[in-house]
Amino acid sequence: MNDESPPLIAEHCDDPAQRSLVDDVRQMVSDGRTLLEAELAYQKSRAAVAGVGAKGVAVWGALALALVFFTLMALIVGALLVLAHYLGPVLATGMVTGVLLMATLGAALAARSKWAHTARQLADQDPAP
Repeated sequence: MNDESPPLIAEHCDDPAQRSLVDDVRQMVSDGRTLLEAELAYQKSRAAVAGVGAKGVAVWGALALALVFFTLMALIVGALLVLAHYLGPVLATGMVTGVLLMATLGAALAARSKWAHTARQLADQDPAP
Protein backbone atom coordinates (compact mmCIF):
# COMPACT_ATOMS: atom_id res chain seq x y z
CA MET A 1 0.00 0.00 0.00
CA ASN A 2 1.40 3.36 -1.07
CA ASP A 3 0.22 6.20 1.24
CA GLU A 4 2.63 8.85 0.10
CA SER A 5 1.29 12.38 0.38
CA PRO A 6 1.85 14.67 -2.58
CA PRO A 7 5.02 16.74 -2.43
CA LEU A 8 4.91 20.34 -1.19
CA ILE A 9 6.10 21.60 -4.57
CA ALA A 10 5.30 19.59 -7.66
CA GLU A 11 4.62 19.98 -11.32
CA HIS A 12 1.22 21.44 -12.22
CA CYS A 13 -1.37 18.70 -12.25
CA ASP A 14 -5.14 18.64 -12.67
CA ASP A 15 -5.61 15.65 -10.36
CA PRO A 16 -6.46 17.00 -6.87
CA ALA A 17 -4.61 14.12 -5.21
CA GLN A 18 -1.42 15.02 -7.04
CA ARG A 19 -1.53 18.82 -6.62
CA SER A 20 0.79 20.46 -4.16
CA LEU A 21 -0.13 22.93 -1.42
CA VAL A 22 1.73 25.68 -3.25
CA ASP A 23 -0.37 25.07 -6.40
CA ASP A 24 -3.56 25.23 -4.35
CA VAL A 25 -2.48 28.53 -2.73
CA ARG A 26 -1.52 29.96 -6.13
CA GLN A 27 -4.91 28.97 -7.52
CA MET A 28 -6.65 30.49 -4.50
CA VAL A 29 -4.74 33.77 -4.92
CA SER A 30 -5.57 33.79 -8.63
CA ASP A 31 -9.25 33.20 -7.88
CA GLY A 32 -9.19 35.95 -5.24
CA ARG A 33 -7.63 38.38 -7.70
CA THR A 34 -10.26 37.51 -10.31
CA LEU A 35 -13.02 37.99 -7.74
CA LEU A 36 -11.57 41.35 -6.67
CA GLU A 37 -11.33 42.57 -10.28
CA ALA A 38 -14.92 41.50 -10.96
CA GLU A 39 -16.15 43.21 -7.79
CA LEU A 40 -14.30 46.43 -8.68
CA ALA A 41 -15.80 46.41 -12.18
CA TYR A 42 -19.26 45.82 -10.71
CA GLN A 43 -18.91 48.66 -8.20
CA LYS A 44 -17.60 51.01 -10.91
CA SER A 45 -20.63 50.28 -13.07
CA ARG A 46 -22.95 50.82 -10.08
CA ALA A 47 -21.25 54.15 -9.36
CA ALA A 48 -21.70 55.20 -12.99
CA VAL A 49 -25.41 54.36 -12.88
CA ALA A 50 -25.78 56.19 -9.56
CA GLY A 51 -23.99 59.22 -11.01
CA VAL A 52 -26.35 59.42 -13.97
CA GLY A 53 -29.33 58.98 -11.66
CA ALA A 54 -28.07 61.62 -9.24
CA LYS A 55 -27.61 64.08 -12.09
CA GLY A 56 -31.22 63.60 -13.14
CA VAL A 57 -32.44 63.97 -9.57
CA ALA A 58 -30.41 67.17 -9.17
CA VAL A 59 -31.78 68.71 -12.37
CA TRP A 60 -35.41 67.89 -11.60
CA GLY A 61 -34.97 68.88 -7.94
CA ALA A 62 -33.53 72.27 -8.95
CA LEU A 63 -36.43 72.81 -11.34
CA ALA A 64 -38.92 71.90 -8.60
CA LEU A 65 -37.27 74.33 -6.16
CA ALA A 66 -37.31 77.11 -8.76
CA LEU A 67 -41.01 76.51 -9.45
CA VAL A 68 -41.80 76.54 -5.73
CA PHE A 69 -39.93 79.85 -5.41
CA PHE A 70 -41.91 81.42 -8.26
CA THR A 71 -45.15 80.04 -6.85
CA LEU A 72 -44.44 81.67 -3.50
CA MET A 73 -43.57 84.94 -5.23
CA ALA A 74 -46.91 84.84 -7.09
CA LEU A 75 -48.70 84.16 -3.81
CA ILE A 76 -46.95 87.10 -2.14
CA VAL A 77 -47.71 89.46 -5.02
CA GLY A 78 -51.32 88.28 -5.04
CA ALA A 79 -51.59 88.85 -1.28
CA LEU A 80 -50.13 92.34 -1.71
CA LEU A 81 -52.62 93.19 -4.45
CA VAL A 82 -55.62 91.93 -2.48
CA LEU A 83 -54.56 93.56 0.79
CA ALA A 84 -53.64 96.81 -0.96
CA HIS A 85 -57.22 97.04 -2.19
CA TYR A 86 -58.56 96.80 1.37
CA LEU A 87 -55.78 98.31 3.53
CA GLY A 88 -53.82 100.50 1.18
CA PRO A 89 -50.40 99.78 -0.36
CA VAL A 90 -48.23 100.84 2.60
CA LEU A 91 -50.14 98.88 5.24
CA ALA A 92 -50.46 95.86 2.92
CA THR A 93 -46.70 95.88 2.27
CA GLY A 94 -46.02 96.13 6.01
CA MET A 95 -48.42 93.31 6.80
CA VAL A 96 -47.00 90.94 4.17
CA THR A 97 -43.46 91.82 5.21
CA GLY A 98 -44.29 91.15 8.86
CA VAL A 99 -45.82 87.77 8.08
CA LEU A 100 -42.79 86.83 5.98
CA LEU A 101 -40.41 87.92 8.76
CA MET A 102 -42.31 85.82 11.31
CA ALA A 103 -42.21 82.81 8.99
CA THR A 104 -38.47 83.37 8.48
CA LEU A 105 -37.90 83.57 12.24
CA GLY A 106 -39.88 80.36 12.77
CA ALA A 107 -37.90 78.53 10.10
CA ALA A 108 -34.59 79.81 11.52
CA LEU A 109 -35.53 78.68 15.04
CA ALA A 110 -36.56 75.25 13.73
CA ALA A 111 -33.27 74.95 11.83
CA ARG A 112 -31.30 75.95 14.95
CA SER A 113 -33.18 73.35 17.00
CA LYS A 114 -32.50 70.61 14.43
CA TRP A 115 -28.84 71.62 14.27
CA ALA A 116 -28.49 71.47 18.07
CA HIS A 117 -30.23 68.08 18.17
CA THR A 118 -27.93 66.71 15.46
CA ALA A 119 -24.85 68.09 17.21
CA ARG A 120 -25.92 66.38 20.46
CA GLN A 121 -26.42 63.11 18.64
CA LEU A 122 -23.00 63.33 17.03
CA ALA A 123 -21.42 64.07 20.40
CA ASP A 124 -23.23 61.03 21.92
CA GLN A 125 -24.92 63.24 24.46
CA ASP A 126 -28.42 62.38 23.28
CA PRO A 127 -28.64 58.65 22.43
CA ALA A 128 -32.40 58.74 21.81
CA PRO A 129 -33.46 59.53 18.20
